[in-house]
Amino acid sequence: MKDTHKHQGLRNQLATILEAKGITDTKVLAAVRKIPRHLFIDSSFEEHAYQDKAFPIAAEQTISQPYTVAFQSQTLEVKPGDKVLEIGTGSGYQTAVLLEMKAEVYSIERQKELFMKTSLFLPKLGYIAKKIIFGDGYKGLPEAAPFDQIIVTAGAPFVPKPLLSQLKVGGRLLIPVGDKIQIMTLFIRKSPKEFEKHELGDFAFVPMLGDKN
Repeated sequence: MKDTHKHQGLRNQLATILEAKGITDTKVLAAVRKIPRHLFIDSSFEEHAYQDKAFPIAAEQTISQPYTVAFQSQTLEVKPGDKVLEIGTGSGYQTAVLLEMKAEVYSIERQKELFMKTSLFLPKLGYIAKKIIFGDGYKGLPEAAPFDQIIVTAGAPFVPKPLLSQLKVGGRLLIPVGDKIQIMTLFIRKSPKEFEKHELGDFAFVPMLGDKN
């Protein structure tokens, strides 16, 4: 697993591109500059790693466009020590960004192939999540709730009620909602029964998978 000065230069360029697109959170930009994104995709496609675009990975999934990762990470407003639930571990790149932001990360992956690969790969890079789970993201993780933030990294046809219920008061749920094109939607829990909703523009994600039973 090589990480060279050239890779570092490409990461710096990517961070500059993201800044120009409106990413201002210094913790997010520092994570982009530090994390060797090229190691999260097949080595034969390494030249695509630092372009601002999504790219296919195993199990017909994708590693999200860097801007999307940065936008979601910035919108969550993660503080050190925050407890974050990630729905859709995927390649683990978003997980690594959250860990660089000093969050305590619990992550759920529905694809067995990705779960097996990523749960072994992240620790090799020094990224230790609190827990990576093979399971159904629609159900969340009630045994570890409540969470300061919940991030969904796949397109959901609707907002799963368990995720809203597992959010702390004052907490944030960020979820792309829709079928072919998703609206990035932020829910802020104002009280046990009240949520504030913000729609933050169109994005494109792979579909969020539930139980296969």
